[in-house]
Amino acid sequence: MAIADLVKTTLGPKGMDKILQSTGRGRSVTVTNDGATILKSLHIDNPAAKVLVDISKVQDDEVGDGTTSVVVLAGELLREAEKLVNMKIHPMTIIAGFRMAAECARDALLQRTMDNKENTDKFRADLMNIAMTTLSSKILSQDKEYFAELAVDAVLRLKGSTNLEAIQILKKPGGSLKDSFLDEGFILDKKIGIGQPKRIENAKILVANTAMDTDKVADIEAAEKQKMREKVRKIIGHGINCFVNRQLIYNFPEELFADAGILAIEHADFEGIERLALVTGGEIASTFDNPESVKLGHCKVIEEIMIGEDRLIHFSGVEMGQACTIVLRGASEHVLDEAERSLHDALCVLSQTVNDTRVLFGGGWPEMVMAKEVDELARKTPGKKSHAIDAFSRALQAIPTTIADNAGLDSAELISQLRAEHHKENSTAGIDVITGQVGDMQKLGIQESFKVKQAILLSATEAAEMILRVDEIITCAPRRREDRM
Repeated sequence: MAIADLVKTTLGPKGMDKILQSTGRGRSVTVTNDGATILKSLHIDNPAAKVLVDISKVQDDEVGDGTTSVVVLAGELLREAEKLVNMKIHPMTIIAGFRMAAECARDALLQRTMDNKENTDKFRADLMNIAMTTLSSKILSQDKEYFAELAVDAVLRLKGSTNLEAIQILKKPGGSLKDSFLDEGFILDKKIGIGQPKRIENAKILVANTAMDTDKVADIEAAEKQKMREKVRKIIGHGINCFVNRQLIYNFPEELFADAGILAIEHADFEGIERLALVTGGEIASTFDNPESVKLGHCKVIEEIMIGEDRLIHFSGVEMGQACTIVLRGASEHVLDEAERSLHDALCVLSQTVNDTRVLFGGGWPEMVMAKEVDELARKTPGKKSHAIDAFSRALQAIPTTIADNAGLDSAELISQLRAEHHKENSTAGIDVITGQVGDMQKLGIQESFKVKQAILLSATEAAEMILRVDEIITCAPRRREDRM
């Protein structure tokens, strides 16, 4: 529960950030309010706490957002369960109650989802709203319209695939966050060598990982040079006009490439190379003896561009039409790292929403809808289970309560107003943190993806169940190694 309280303050649009300082050499500092990032860096001894860290990691991998909510909800479920156990209710009874409540809550959400898959304009507006809601609790909240636009454009180019590899995020210190932009194609963080063509049209690209450096001893050098000449001849024999290598290219082969009018790029970083091969539709080659088996990459134009003070190489009109690059500018590395994490969350959520187009309102609305249904279930259920179901509904209300608390509002007052609002039919009321009152989520355009909410609900319940099933923690002796005689 201490873990849930630790990330609790980062929840919601007015949540605070944490500074993580590593104890290793270099004392690197990270500033973040992404629940998964914070929990990943914690050093934890308590095994039950590790379960909470794990669910936040899974949430991050699965849907990208809601990492904090999942931990807060699981923590609240455990807190409520503890009270019930003290009332001498058996953990299995509590678990059965939680199961029923989670089913009921999920059905309540399913009935209230909206789906604008058919209408592209409306669906785009939904995506914009979801992106803005996701970004409003992050560092990008000041320019959230701008970044939401970037994220939605990037995801819609993917045409429904959830492979975020095709979206490259480049970080360049300098300028302000507002100077960030989306660019079609692929940008490689390298300069073009001396005496080589600065612009190539209809490029055929060979992406390779091979040694292009020769020995310096005189006698060996002549032989090596001959070998190198052969190798370069083979490479040129592929009929290419751009050669990208993972390793260094020495002056001699570089000269040969320049004479042949081929653009040679050396020492591209590994991520860049893999992504370049993926985006241009080529494969990474390391032997050049049979040109027909090597897949070349293609793109329309390769040219040098300037971003700030740096020169980069821009590949446009690539084979994989959905590829694009988001260039982030910002004051410092810390700002850029946090901006990248926030944008990554938004991209994950959007790409999931494009596949599963169901949408909910945000701002504590889904929790109140679920709590109301779960309350009614508790009244109908006989026996001790009803206590557990009641506790589940109280735990659900912890999320809107925390959102209100973090904004410095009177949460008790707000939640009771919300509850009253939700007893009307089809209410769209939620917490409007900016004015500090109960607001209409439909007018404010605060929306969330159904898939994220469902993942939060199910993971938190399962984690709480798992911890409840445990009655004591035993430290085991390490496994003995068998004698390898």
